[in-house]
This record gives sequence, C-alpha cells and structure tokens, in this order.
Amino acid sequence: MSEAGSRARRRGGLTSELGPAKQVAVSGAERVDRSRLGPTSLLAPAKQIAVTTAATRRRPLRPRQVGAYVVLALVALLVAFPLLLALSYSFMSERDIVQFPPPILPANPTFANYDAVLNEIPIGRYLLNSFVVSGAVVIGQLLTASLAAYAFSFLAFRGRSLLFFLFLSTLMIPWEATIIPNYLTVRQLGWIDTYQGLAVPFMATAFGTFLLRQGFMQIPRELWDSARIDGASSFRFLRSMVIPLSRPALATVGIYGFLSTYNQYFWPLLITNQTLMRTTQVGVAQLRFEESARWGVIMAGVIMVAVPTLALLIAGQRQLIRGLTAGAVKG
Repeated sequence: MSEAGSRARRRGGLTSELGPAKQVAVSGAERVDRSRLGPTSLLAPAKQIAVTTAATRRRPLRPRQVGAYVVLALVALLVAFPLLLALSYSFMSERDIVQFPPPILPANPTFANYDAVLNEIPIGRYLLNSFVVSGAVVIGQLLTASLAAYAFSFLAFRGRSLLFFLFLSTLMIPWEATIIPNYLTVRQLGWIDTYQGLAVPFMATAFGTFLLRQGFMQIPRELWDSARIDGASSFRFLRSMVIPLSRPALATVGIYGFLSTYNQYFWPLLITNQTLMRTTQVGVAQLRFEESARWGVIMAGVIMVAVPTLALLIAGQRQLIRGLTAGAVKG
C-alpha cells in the first residue's frame, strides 16, 4: 500500500508540474486558431473602434450651418448662371432664343450652332494662337518674376527696399497709358502679326514678383546660410531649394498669367491684321455682325473658348488658393 500510494503521489506531482505546460500549449493552440481565422477577425476590434468614432463624429448640422450652406449654394448658382445660360443657349435655335418669355432650357437641343462656328471662323487656329502666346507669357513671367523675387528676398544690397517699392509702384500705372509706347516699339521692331509681338510686352509682371517674394520670404533663412556655407551658388540654391519649396506660388503666377493673357482682347486686335494670327477673343467677336446678332452661334463660340480656361482653373484650384494665401499667416 505504501508503494502504491507513493506511486500515486508521484503521478499526481508530475501532473501538477505539467499543469503550466499544458496551459501554455492550450494558449498556443488558441493563438494558432486565431491566426487561422484571418486578418478580418483580428481587425474586428479596430473596425468597431473606427465605426464608433465615425458615429460619434457624425453630428447633426446646426441651423446656422444649414443656412450658410444654402446661402453659399445660391451665391454659387448666381455666379455660374451666366455661363450655364450661355451653355443652354448654345444648344438652341435662333427661333427658340427670341421667344418671350425667353426659355432657360432647350426644348430641342441641336449642335447646329457649333457647326456654324467651325465653318465660319478658324476656331482651331485661334485656340492654337492663344495657347502659344499664353504659354510664352507664362514662361517669361515665371523666369523674370522668380529671379526678381529671389533678389528681393535673399540678396542683400543697398536700396533693396526702395527699389522694391518702385517696382510695386508700376502696378498703379494703368495699362491704357502704355498702349501707344508699346505699339510704337513693336512696330519699329517689325513684330506686327507675330507671336513675339503678342507675348513679349507681358513677360514681366510686378504682381507675380510680389507674389513670389511673399512666398520666398516663408523659406527659413537658415537654409540660405547653410547652403552658402556648403559652397552652393545663388543659382543652385534657387534651383534646388527655393523653386521646389515654392511650387504653389509658382503655379499661382502661371495660372494667373495664362488666364489674363488668354482673355486679352484689345492688344491682339491692335497688332494683328492677318486673320490667322488672331486669338480667341478677337475671333469670337467676328461671329457678331452689324445687321444681326446670332446669339446661339455666339454662345457656342463662347463655350468653346471658355472650356480650356475652366479646365485649367479647376485643375489648379488648390495650388491657386495655396499660392494666394502663402505669407498671409505667420507661424
């Protein structure tokens, strides 16, 4: 009996000693089973937390917010109404447009007005001329404005503030006061009916220089000091540091220069005599005759001219806002 009892006690002790090992094995098996369930079960708590957080964030709109959204929607509709009405009239016939009260939506949409625009004026050549001139102006403004803004921001020389003030004072000179001198200069150079005559007078901009200077002033001065200590030249610092950090401001200057040049009317009308050298704004004006105004054809031409600018504005909207607000807030 004593030997049997001792054996039983030995077995019980061995079983008790193996208890933690069994527990570890069981826990390991549970981990294996959980791993077999896939990532979905493991991410379930995270999903529940995300859903709970999203539910807590979804708060009902306040009456003030609803009113603000309604006012913004009405203002946006009011601003876009002329363009939407022009788009609607471009699909109407002349008989539908002259009705009273005038309709807002076309009853029988037609593309006859667009066919008339394509047949009566070389709208494709006008668009090409506008893109070439606007692109050249954008490149020239970015080069001249970036170099001038860099000098006013980082280079230290005597009379810098006074020179910058004089540079900005040119913004107060109306464009009409410079038309005759610019025209005489262009004519003496033989640039009538040429792309350079359309583009060169607008390749320098005081507004672009001011905007880029404000953007360059946000760059820490320590970068300039460290670059000079490392032996970097001014041009290398401009190319490798300033330009990449000022892309929103550069995009703003580019978009602004493109739109302002694209929408010019008087200067292209003044220095272009050949039909194939005219731009879009002058070309659309040819659709209107003294005897009658075919509003459907005119609106179709306006829509064809406005589509590229709207696409550019929508594509660069974020960069435009960031560039205009650069330097407005410190910190």
